Amino acid sequence: MKNTAKQTTTKTLADLYRSIDRTQAVTITYLDEDGTESIRTIEPYDIRTTKTGRIQVRAMCRLRGEARSFYLHRIRAYTCHRIAFVLDRPEATTPAGTVIVVRSTAQVIARELGRDYLPRTAVTRDTATLAA
Repeated sequence: MKNTAKQTTTKTLADLYRSIDRTQAVTITYLDEDGTESIRTIEPYDIRTTKTGRIQVRAMCRLRGEARSFYLHRIRAYTCHRIAFVLDRPEATTPAGTVIVVRSTAQVIARELGRDYLPRTAVTRDTATLAA
């Protein structure tokens, strides 16, 4: 078991990304909001950054059997396994509910950049001022 306090965030993220690439489960010791520690086996499928700058691991939780979010700063320790994923993860969808189809690496990069850098409010011709 690797203790996250004794290694860099980069090392932890590298191990989690490796688990995603290899579709292998990870057992984590997680500290809940109320301070309760729990041990869960998860199947990570996405790592993202929230608007507040925190790193969030999206994973299927074998304890609950559904998709859950885990903040990286609350993961106290983890073990990467050679056990393959067994749970079906949810389809990626847009806010409108349509399924996202990605056909190339360039599309993945464009989607990630778009998600991270979209304006919080819609910009219209009435509200935008153009520099001359």
